[in-house]
Amino acid sequence: MKSIFVTVGTAVALAGFVIGQNGPPPGTPLATIYSSCKVPNTVALTFDDGPYIYERDVINTLAQYNAKGTFFLSVQRFPRCPFRYSSYDRNGNNWACIYDDTRISAIRAVYNAGHQLGGHTWTHADLTTLTWDQIHDQMWRVAEALLRITGAYIAMFRPPYGSYNNLALQAIKVRNQSAVLWDFDSLDSDGATPAESKTRYDQLVARHPSTVLALNHSPLNNTVFDVLPHALSVLSGAGYRFVTVSDCLGGVPPYQFTQAPGVKDASWTC
Repeated sequence: MKSIFVTVGTAVALAGFVIGQNGPPPGTPLATIYSSCKVPNTVALTFDDGPYIYERDVINTLAQYNAKGTFFLSVQRFPRCPFRYSSYDRNGNNWACIYDDTRISAIRAVYNAGHQLGGHTWTHADLTTLTWDQIHDQMWRVAEALLRITGAYIAMFRPPYGSYNNLALQAIKVRNQSAVLWDFDSLDSDGATPAESKTRYDQLVARHPSTVLALNHSPLNNTVFDVLPHALSVLSGAGYRFVTVSDCLGGVPPYQFTQAPGVKDASWTC
């Protein structure tokens, strides 16, 4: 992974060269899709839908097991309560922004602790419902936010809901990113109780696959404080190593480039 200085203006140019084309250039290939790890005996714990208020709790728990995680971030603003995944990404009466000082601090804490960051669109949009330009806008705005906040230009992206089509894969490819799915779902965002999610992890350990690429959701209190500690305990007891998605794939670069983080100004808005 190289380190390079890129101004915001240059980064905007990186975003803009694909906008306004009404579709992909002829012959555009599809992005690579990763749905499982490649390095034996590794687990990649991934966390979707942040940043929320639990990022430091997640990384503190991971640190107890010398574990690294991967966080696929978007800029959705969560309703105060009740926390319902059936409605939170459609609710316009929300309250948090990725550029809030608390969110900036949390994202930098995750990044500086050696965890991996990836994109998850700006508003948790289903890519299959979007036009070419809309897909790029969704991807660029979150990539721009993470570049500003951390100095890292992401190379991996998770489609919300795991939903994609060829147009989305062509857009991901044009942006020099790869698509990351999963081969184990704790079902925390689908209404599973903590006991049910923990049972799923127990059953996973009993099967003992060579690798695990696990989907979890960091805005969920029960996931962070109940399910995650259990998952780490049973998986470590089974002898797995906890690594980032990049490392579980054998060293696929996590970022296209890195540089010094930006300084917040009036343009950092949602």
